[in-house]
Amino acid sequence: MAKDLIQKSVEELAPLLESGSLSPVELTKAVLDHAEETQDTINAYMTIYRDEAEHAAREAEKEIKNGNYRGMYHGIPMALKDNLYFKGKVTTMSSKIHKDFIPEDDATVVSKLRDAGVIFTGKLSMHEYAWGITNNNPHYGPVRNPWDTDKIPGGSSGGSGAAVAVGSSVASLGTDTAGSIRIPSSICGIVGLKPTHGRVSKYGCYPLAWSLDHIGPMTKTIKDAAGMMDIISGYDAKDPTSVDTPVGQHLERIKGDVTGVVIGVNEEYFFNEVDNDVDQVVRGTIKALTDQGARVEVVKIPTLKYAEWAELVTSLSEASTIHHEDMLKRPQDFGDDIRMLFELGELPSAVDYLQAQQVRRQLKQEFHEVFQKVDVLIAPTLPVVASKIGEDTVDLNGKQVDLIDNIIRFTGPSNLTGNPALSVPGGFKGDLPVGVQIIGPAFSEALLLDVGYAIEQTNPMKNRKPALLTRA
Repeated sequence: MAKDLIQKSVEELAPLLESGSLSPVELTKAVLDHAEETQDTINAYMTIYRDEAEHAAREAEKEIKNGNYRGMYHGIPMALKDNLYFKGKVTTMSSKIHKDFIPEDDATVVSKLRDAGVIFTGKLSMHEYAWGITNNNPHYGPVRNPWDTDKIPGGSSGGSGAAVAVGSSVASLGTDTAGSIRIPSSICGIVGLKPTHGRVSKYGCYPLAWSLDHIGPMTKTIKDAAGMMDIISGYDAKDPTSVDTPVGQHLERIKGDVTGVVIGVNEEYFFNEVDNDVDQVVRGTIKALTDQGARVEVVKIPTLKYAEWAELVTSLSEASTIHHEDMLKRPQDFGDDIRMLFELGELPSAVDYLQAQQVRRQLKQEFHEVFQKVDVLIAPTLPVVASKIGEDTVDLNGKQVDLIDNIIRFTGPSNLTGNPALSVPGGFKGDLPVGVQIIGPAFSEALLLDVGYAIEQTNPMKNRKPALLTRA
C-alpha cells in the first residue's frame, strides 16, 4: 500500500483524503518513510521534519473528519526548497554561510500553502545559493537523479525535482532565475512551471538575482501544478515586484482541448544545436498537438541571439551585489564554483548592465509581437539530457560541449522577459527523461497548463517510473 501511495499524484490523493478513505497520517508516514529510505541514495533533503509533519497530519485528519476540508492540497505532505523561509526553522540556502540562519517570518508561499492544509515534511537541497544547475553541493553532497543515480538531477532546484520524481515529496516548489524550476523538471521527468514575473510573491525567498527570480510549482502532473497555482498566485504588498492583476482559476480551466491553438516554432534559436533524440521528442510532441487540432506557425525573434549575454550580465551583476559583503569578508566559505561566479560578477560595468537591460526590453517587445500571431511557443526545455555528476561537459550529438552554457540556453530567455514557461515530460532519450517547454504571453499560465495537459494525455512517459520508486 505504501508503495502505491507514494506514486500517486495530488489529483489522485485529494479525493481519497476528502472522502476519508485515506488518512493524512497514513499518507504522511508513507512519504516520510520513503524519504528516509531514499535519503542515502538520492540526498534530496536538507532536513526532515518527522515529528512536526506527523503532528500536522493528525490535525489535518481531525479537520477533514469534522467536515473542514480546505481543498486539493489539504493533508498533502510535501517538502520545499531550502531558500524558502519557514519561521523559526533553519533555512540554509544549502550554504555554509547561512547554515544556522533562522528566519523571523514564513515566506508568503509557505503561509499560503500552510493555510491550504499542506503538511510540510522538510526542506530540500539546492545548488548553493541557487547559483548553479547541477546540485553538486560542496557542503552537503550531490543530489542524485532517481532515473540514473550517476547523473545530475538538474538545478538549482535539484532536491525538489529528485524528491518529486522519487516519491519522497508528493509535490514541491522551486525557484527559477535562469531555468532552475524547468531544468530539474525536464531532467527528472516531472512538471515544472515558471510563472509570469510578479504572479507569485517572492517575499521570504532568499534572492539570487532580484529581477530574474521566480517561484513556481514542481509536480507529478499538470493538474497538480494548476491546483498549486490556485493557492500561491496573487498580489502581495510585501513583494515590490508583485503585480496587482486579477488571478483566474487555473485548475478549472484544464480541458486539454487544443483545437485552433496556434503553436509558434522558432527554428533559429530554440531548435539550433539540439541533441537529435531531444529534437525528435519535441517535434513529435508538436505533431501530436497538430493531430489534435492545433496548427504551427514559424516565427522569428531576432534579439534571442543576444539573450545569453544579457542574462549572464544581469544575473552575475545582481547576484554579486547581494553577496558582495560576504565575498569581501569570508570568500573561503563559498563553494569554489559559485565563488568564481561572484568574482566574475564584479567585472561588468554599469554600461554593460544597462546595455543588457536594453536587450531585455527589445526581447520583451519581440516576444509580445510574436504572441500577437501565435498562442504559445513550443521548444525543447533543454538541448541535452542529464550529464554525469562532477562533469563540466555534456554530449551533444557526439561532441562534448560546456554543460552550463548549453543547459540554460533555452530556459534563460523567459527569465529575461518574465514570460511564463512550462516544462512538461515529452518522452525519453534512452532511460533519461526529455522535457518539452511551452512559453506564453504574460499571465497565460492557465493556457500553458491546458496545452501541457493535452501533451500529458498522450502518455508520453508510457507510465515509466524510476526504479527506486517502483521497488519502494
